[in-house]
Amino acid sequence: MNISDFIAKVEAEFEDVEPGTLTPTTILKEAFTWDSVNALIFLAHVNVEYDVEISANELIEAVSINDLYELVESKLIKIA
Repeated sequence: MNISDFIAKVEAEFEDVEPGTLTPTTILKEAFTWDSVNALIFLAHVNVEYDVEISANELIEAVSINDLYELVESKLIKIA
């Protein structure tokens, strides 16, 4: 997995995000409505797409797209 693929999949998952608008430095709360519904969508997406589980606390600590990417990547490394 690389960050470009990760971003493309996140953009595809959320209807209110225009493809090509997210970057690694994008602040989550500025890019789209980062509420409990979208958090659950992201958690489900990560679980299905990457077969990893992220806790609500871990998700709350993420500020940027890169933070989310590194979180998922760290979980994938532990699995490997």
